[in-house]
Amino acid sequence: MKLFYKPGACSLASHIALCETGATFEIEKVDTDLGRTETGNDYGAINPNGYVPALQLEDGEVLTEGAAVLQYIASCFPEAGLASQTTTLERARLQETLNWVAAELHKAFSPLFNTQSSDAAKEAARVAVAAKFDRLETQLSDGREWIVGSRFSVADAYLFTVANWANFTGINLSGWPSLAEYITRITVRPSVLKAMKSEGLVQ
Repeated sequence: MKLFYKPGACSLASHIALCETGATFEIEKVDTDLGRTETGNDYGAINPNGYVPALQLEDGEVLTEGAAVLQYIASCFPEAGLASQTTTLERARLQETLNWVAAELHKAFSPLFNTQSSDAAKEAARVAVAAKFDRLETQLSDGREWIVGSRFSVADAYLFTVANWANFTGINLSGWPSLAEYITRITVRPSVLKAMKSEGLVQ
């Protein structure tokens, strides 16, 4: 398999999940502004949506959309324990969390990465992110180690990736101590360090 990624983007979650499985895979960086991969290929021909992640399977099929890619990885490598493999409330909660991160938290951050955003739009985005962080703080303040279930899952990979954007957008996490602790705990996970080093995000 080959993962098409942009350093630090939401594709990092899929990269972390693949590292968790111990599977052999390739990665290829994408310049989404130019629409080219690092080997010079037209990314639009690989993923017409133009954004990351895209996971090219061994048979050449390409899967897109982060939540779908993450669940596919979890299903392909059940031994990694990245998601419940049965139709249970826990699996539904995982899907619920993946969808919320994609539709709510990720979307709230978007203006902070858009160079065309006005100062007013960026301030509104910070307010929106803070409201999402308030919700997460309430969830995590019950002492849970992971966002869903009793072990690290693809929901944690995705939530960590997006919530950690606070550290790249000047949002101080001191007002959300449980969330800050959660992010710190995941940051030192071997799979996370391996993925982030591969993307040049950490030394």
